[in-house]
Amino acid sequence: MFRKMLISALSRQKNKLVMIAFTVALGVSLATAMLNVMFDVGDKVNQELKTYGANLNVLPKGASLLNELYNLEEGNQQSEVSQKYLREDELAKIKMIFWAYNIVDFAPYLQTRAKAGAEEFTIVGTWFDKHLHLPTGDEVQTGMLRLKSWWDIQGQPGNDAIINGAMVGERLAARLNLRPGDSLLVDSGSGAVELQVRAVFHSGGGEDSQIFVPLALVQDITGLKGLVQRVEVSALTTPENELARRAAADPNSLSRAEWDAWYCTAYISAIAYQIEEAMPDARVKAVLQVADSEGAILQKTQLLMLLLTFLTLLCSALAISNLVTANVMERTTEIGLMKALGAGSLSITLLVLSEIMITAIIGSVLGYLTGLGFAQIIGRTVFGSAIAIKGLVIPLIIILVMVITILGSLPAMRYLLSLKPTEVLRGG
Repeated sequence: MFRKMLISALSRQKNKLVMIAFTVALGVSLATAMLNVMFDVGDKVNQELKTYGANLNVLPKGASLLNELYNLEEGNQQSEVSQKYLREDELAKIKMIFWAYNIVDFAPYLQTRAKAGAEEFTIVGTWFDKHLHLPTGDEVQTGMLRLKSWWDIQGQPGNDAIINGAMVGERLAARLNLRPGDSLLVDSGSGAVELQVRAVFHSGGGEDSQIFVPLALVQDITGLKGLVQRVEVSALTTPENELARRAAADPNSLSRAEWDAWYCTAYISAIAYQIEEAMPDARVKAVLQVADSEGAILQKTQLLMLLLTFLTLLCSALAISNLVTANVMERTTEIGLMKALGAGSLSITLLVLSEIMITAIIGSVLGYLTGLGFAQIIGRTVFGSAIAIKGLVIPLIIILVMVITILGSLPAMRYLLSLKPTEVLRGG
């Protein structure tokens, strides 16, 4: 009997129930899109921010970060610290840590001073676009051109195979009157070297007064075969929290459970720790300005997604409340007659709720499928790539649909329970 009454009610109220289904579908579609984007936005935002530079510096143990970055100990008065280097053949280990797939790019650097006439400048050796074969069998393409993808390069980018090919910073190129295709004879202190200017670049930083050449050339000039001074690493990271900050200060202060949680999360401190594990002679420093900016932007973006989801579902609940209440009010006589014939308030409430839940399920299925399409549109428009479909969204949507449907139906159920058959039928 209950099933027959339910089918009859659904067929008689189909126009109104279609409106409820449409309301649910609209709310679910937007919630689905926002939740999928929110769960995938971490990688997308991090990937976007990776185009603006490295967030980790790998240095020899005991080396001064400022000295390595800004070459404060050059010339004839180099200290013992500045004589320490990293081995080039160990750099592949950076891509062999637990969070190897979060290492987007990395590039080593070795620099020396040189002159051209009266002009003195820094020559930096690096990997421009290096193809690495890892011991794991994987292959990796990395280098400075990928790490500094925002540089404006006029001419042909540097090539590791062209040993004397050079990229010249625009300020230095202006002082030396250089253009792509020109030759430049430089004195490195150990002999003259002729460079072919392949490109002039604009970085917006101190690099605009430097010359970049293949790493092997500077190693030959300096006699430091197979050695580098530092490595810049760009890694996808999770925003730091209290656990990550405690671990960064002292990993030994963590309990075993805390240590496992920290180590198995892509915090920048955890990635730095793992690189130091793989390279015992190195120390790794986070570029805090970059890391903090990534975390702040990511948290604000995810908060925005959550707020949009909440507001969307709130509007859906209000719309459902109005539609269900109007539906129940139009059926006042029918409900009063059912009560007069002996139907209990619980039975009638279950009947109405069943109608609404069936309608909500149909609407939520359509809304979920539509929301997946919205998520891809957002991904392609904002990030230029597809949004990964997250399985976790499905149970969340089911819970949210049940919550907003029940909450939206509460005013109508309250009105339904207050109906008295005698008053309704007399008024009818």
